[in-house]
Amino acid sequence: MIHGTHNALPDPRNESILIYINGALIPRAEAKISVFDSGFLVGDGVWEAVRLHDGVLVFLDEHLDRLYQGAKAIGLDIGLTRAELTAALEKTIAANQMTTSVHVRFMITRGIKKTPSQDPRLTVSGPTIVIIAEHKQADPATKEQGVKLFTSTVRRGSPDYLDPRLNCHSKLHEVIALVQALQAGADEAL
Repeated sequence: MIHGTHNALPDPRNESILIYINGALIPRAEAKISVFDSGFLVGDGVWEAVRLHDGVLVFLDEHLDRLYQGAKAIGLDIGLTRAELTAALEKTIAANQMTTSVHVRFMITRGIKKTPSQDPRLTVSGPTIVIIAEHKQADPATKEQGVKLFTSTVRRGSPDYLDPRLNCHSKLHEVIALVQALQAGADEAL
């Protein structure tokens, strides 16, 4: 089992969840997006994550604020109002019969490109909207055993390079930092 701050207890219900993709609820095993999706091609998209605890989407307004601000910052029209996106979140949770200890990640990309390119003018569809809700109960072993930390040589860019408050699809700097930590025998990177 992986050890770190994102550990969750295994939950077999996650194998049969329904995933929201552009308005449809798709079984996990069948959920797919295009290889021409701008999020896949060039990391062109924004995301947020929220916890469902005792029937409440915790800090939902703050997460939606950040999502819509991030989309605006990159010139991405989400295509749904806050109320419509909230309804999609609630639809996904209800379809999966979830009430607590749930992690919901919603991802919005610019959409499908007609060819691999970073140019947003080559987008030929509306945005791709994906919502994944999974049962995730924190593993108590993380608190009991703690985690080993490693100070990575990788740093986030300055705000004039990429605003660190923006949850964009490209998390490569964080992946590289974690790879360094794992290679050093640690669980997480600072």
